[in-house]
Amino acid sequence: MKYLLILMFFFVQIANAKIKVIDGDSLKIDDKEIRLIGIDSPEYFQLCKDKDNQDYECGYQAYQYLKLLIDSGIKNGKKLKCRKKDTDKYHRELSECFIGKKNLNRAMVKSGNAISYWSEKYKKLENKARKNKKGIWQGRFMRPELYRILEKYKKE
Repeated sequence: MKYLLILMFFFVQIANAKIKVIDGDSLKIDDKEIRLIGIDSPEYFQLCKDKDNQDYECGYQAYQYLKLLIDSGIKNGKKLKCRKKDTDKYHRELSECFIGKKNLNRAMVKSGNAISYWSEKYKKLENKARKNKKGIWQGRFMRPELYRILEKYKKE
């Protein structure tokens, strides 16, 4: 019962909270930073190649898709709920998030706007998105993890 009350309090807080999408796998709820666990999406300014080998803003597209999922869900009366699984080295809550019953982590991978990351949980969805050439799988892209490493070295 005690845990149920704590969970209810947490979910109520989210329902009335200020929500900001940071990129395709990160959001902020009031002052809490949330990272969608098990997935990795292109960074906000990252470019990818489409099927015609033309650059496109895949990072911005991933951001827009996550924002659309959340905004449209809230407009339709659904609540954003996140289940914290862990905390990362940047003190972000690693969570599985839902808008209503829709699992946002799954939706991002399924749409091709994210890849499975350090987890087998979303690998089948990733393979299906790849096979159907959805999102980043339509052309070529650099894995977000590698992109972050290269960007870090550019700044040094």
